[in-house]
Amino acid sequence: MSAKLHLPASNSYQLKVLSNLSLALAETTKRRVLKGPLLPHWNWAVEIATEVLRKQLTTAFELSDVQEARRFLDSFELLPPTRAKVTRSGDWFQVPEPAVTVLYFHGGGYTFYPRAYSYFLELITQAANAKLFALDYRLAPEHQFPAQLDDAVASYSRLLDQGISPQNLVLAGDSAGGHLTLACLLKLRELHLPLPALAVALSPPSNFEAHWPSFTENAKFDWIQTPMLEKWAESFCSVQDRGNPLVSLNQANFTNLCPIYIQYGEAEILRDSIQGFASHANSQGAKLIFESWPEMNHVFQIFGTHSTQSADALSRIGKVIDQFVPPHCNGLLPR
Repeated sequence: MSAKLHLPASNSYQLKVLSNLSLALAETTKRRVLKGPLLPHWNWAVEIATEVLRKQLTTAFELSDVQEARRFLDSFELLPPTRAKVTRSGDWFQVPEPAVTVLYFHGGGYTFYPRAYSYFLELITQAANAKLFALDYRLAPEHQFPAQLDDAVASYSRLLDQGISPQNLVLAGDSAGGHLTLACLLKLRELHLPLPALAVALSPPSNFEAHWPSFTENAKFDWIQTPMLEKWAESFCSVQDRGNPLVSLNQANFTNLCPIYIQYGEAEILRDSIQGFASHANSQGAKLIFESWPEMNHVFQIFGTHSTQSADALSRIGKVIDQFVPPHCNGLLPR
């Protein structure tokens, strides 16, 4: 069953949203009819979704301020199909008999947290067979680094205080949330807190200073673009903080941490940055599982069952979690 498009109560952005959808549909259909898919294994759903996401973000960045951009992105929502296995209570998402607790950090360039994210959070919860807490951390530019990291560490500590065993905890996130996942691991080690069983980072940016060839080479395939990355970096942290190892992760020490599982797409603009981080972490002997999917773009897991590659990546998340979380662990420390 497919997700359904929902435009919340009438607002001034609906015409622009509908225009973006119509243009994306027309342009994608014309291109595929005349020239075939943009990449050989892209189906129609992946191509149209990529175009819609790019147009929506481009429109948001053209608006006068970040608050207006957030309101615009909230005017477009995908209502997930009914998933008997996933229930929601506030920021908690849960399957009936979860095998693991996941602390999840959303993407959005540290700037956005659209309503539409609930669809993706359900996909992750089901894939991980989890009880998942989606942290609504403070957003930039109102709150710059290290506010988000402070929120992440505080949330992790609260879960431990509630009696959840670190052996049953998984840190996870996508895009900026993937970056936050890795930075949180470093901070937990610095604070001598018990580490989680596993960290999962989907398409994590790793460097806020370098310009990589894939920024240009993969621009036509991705739904995020280099000017967006530059604006997000400017909002997230000061220039003086760019060299901080908790910001530029390829300058950090990744020894003595829990296993880290990274997924990325070889058609995303962050490809070279992610590969550079993996080389850096591997050279230090990090416990790194590093997997890529050909022809896929940024956080391609969001396409769910509409793409075989996305469905495969989501399935792999569950399998890797099963590999590192002790079986039959109920997630609670003995009292």
